[in-house]
Amino acid sequence: MSRSRSVAPLVLGAGGMLGAALVRCFERRFPATVSATRAEADVTDRFRLEAEIERLQPSVVINCAAYTDVDGCEVEPARARRVNVDGAENAALAAAASGCRIVHLSTDFVFDGRARRPYVEADATGPLSEYGRSKLEGEARVAAAAPDHLIVRLAWTYGPGRSNFVDTIRRRARQETALKVVDDQFGSPSYVTDVAEALARLIEIDFSGLVHFANTGVCSRYALAKAILEFMLPPGVARLVPITTEEAGRLAVRPAYSALDTTLYARLVGAAPRPWDEALRDYLSTGERPGRGA
Repeated sequence: MSRSRSVAPLVLGAGGMLGAALVRCFERRFPATVSATRAEADVTDRFRLEAEIERLQPSVVINCAAYTDVDGCEVEPARARRVNVDGAENAALAAAASGCRIVHLSTDFVFDGRARRPYVEADATGPLSEYGRSKLEGEARVAAAAPDHLIVRLAWTYGPGRSNFVDTIRRRARQETALKVVDDQFGSPSYVTDVAEALARLIEIDFSGLVHFANTGVCSRYALAKAILEFMLPPGVARLVPITTEEAGRLAVRPAYSALDTTLYARLVGAAPRPWDEALRDYLSTGERPGRGA
């Protein structure tokens, strides 16, 4: 696989947790990086987006823009489709029209959770929620709109800047004596700093199609919470109480198992992702401010 001589990325959705992590990583690695928040380049505004991409002339567009509130998508399915389906297609069409590559970020929630081993890219999908359905259709729209595309599915992302499971557990562990956490959902926690480094490697490689990325290993939400409490400094005061997904009473249905197999990613870049507990320890030891709203 050949490497590109010049990489000039445009990061859409740069105001979000993942987008901000990409910008921090890419600006060090690719000096020509340009970032755009929703206010600067809204994926739901097709004509303005096309004009911006034509003006900026990036070599690759990375679409981090998404409506990721899983329960919110159940309440606002039209908004979910507007951003995750139509917005994804708009970004792909604009990139194709400008002659550049599109990298679109998707989710493990496109699967039905019935597997008992990490999902590979060729596995059948079967989303259980409006969020998962909108993201899956977004994948299809991107693939149809832009032959030069890379779709990267991610799982259980966390990091500084926005609300996420890790920071929510950290906050609650300092405030509550009994912390209820579901013990029947299994997946692959992924630190956004590692995601950003992975995407930086992938955009230098001449590959089109679908790739999974996550930190390696599988754990339950409960096991992840337990690890967070063990790594916390200073320690929290909460004790963990395992509960079922049904007892949690969330609006959207979550897959019981959505871990991602990263064999293809490792083969493409020549290195496997690091284990999820190592990445988690790094995040918790950085002293980075927890995500807002966490």
